[in-house]
Amino acid sequence: MPLDVISVVGARPEFVQAMPVSRALRARHREALVHTGQHYDYLMSRAFFEELEIPEPDWNLGVGSGSHAAQTAAILTGFEQVLMQRRPHVVVVRGDTNSTLGCALAAVKLGIPVAHVEAGERSFVWDQPEEINRVAADRLARLHLCVSEPARQHLAHEGLAQTAHVVGDVMLDALMAACEAAAARSTVLSRLALTPQAYALLTLHRAGNTDVAARLEAIVAAINSVREPVVFPVHPRTHEALQRAGLTLGPHVRAVPPVGYLDMITLERHARLVATDSGGVQREAYYLGVPCLTLRDETEWTGTVEAGWNRLVGADPGRILAAWTDFVPPSARPPIHGDGRAAGRIVEILERTFDAR
Repeated sequence: MPLDVISVVGARPEFVQAMPVSRALRARHREALVHTGQHYDYLMSRAFFEELEIPEPDWNLGVGSGSHAAQTAAILTGFEQVLMQRRPHVVVVRGDTNSTLGCALAAVKLGIPVAHVEAGERSFVWDQPEEINRVAADRLARLHLCVSEPARQHLAHEGLAQTAHVVGDVMLDALMAACEAAAARSTVLSRLALTPQAYALLTLHRAGNTDVAARLEAIVAAINSVREPVVFPVHPRTHEALQRAGLTLGPHVRAVPPVGYLDMITLERHARLVATDSGGVQREAYYLGVPCLTLRDETEWTGTVEAGWNRLVGADPGRILAAWTDFVPPSARPPIHGDGRAAGRIVEILERTFDAR
């Protein structure tokens, strides 16, 4: 008997992760997709569904923006109504967003098991909302689907070894599936008059950087001091933070609206360097072989740092500028997050764990 699965998405990384898993699931099972509406801007949401050919959401909770408490509460109450209409065999959540936590909590309160994709990642920094979300979601989940062996070991140390499985990174699945389409369809380089390897790419959106004026000011000061073109797709939160702080970007910084997935892959693939505070972009840069500077003091994606392709520079202008010019990764780039076939493994484990007979 096919499994009845509800999959949850709410933010950009989750849209990307949903594509390969939905394709693998729907080949043999019933899947309903719930979009919480956590990312509601067109270029942060709708464009990803269209470009990735993700099935239309069966429900859109439309929660929009708000404080962490307000947003999580709206997700919790909205998703509870969905689950009361359709009680699935399992709810699949992913990552570390408020959507992840709110939907996991709603499910377990109704006795519905939760599978957590990208389980076991840890930054060990408890003032990060993402760390709170991922740790809490792992405690709520009955099944833990890990990107890497270190993530599985984190769960084992927390007493969750029996339910933890290393499957690889579904973001690698998605990237491998989309690279050909990006090469054929994306016109972002010509639209922005960019020469491959002659620009850097910047993304910045985490609250720890955008909501702390001193950090945001320091990062902008560093970016304004670099000596090459910088393309900066500006997240709505970051746009508001820059305006609030009265910060101005230098003439070499090309601030553009958020871009779709195929354009983002293209910008990453052809950049000389990526600077980011995004976990997803750190991994995509690694898979594409692009040096990455992480504008954080730590990362849950430690494998990319240990492999020598990602350097933590925080918000210190001196560290950022030194690495901007001097950072050269090694020639080796081992497959630290699997082989691009994580989605199939996830479906097989779901089948074994939640037998619908």
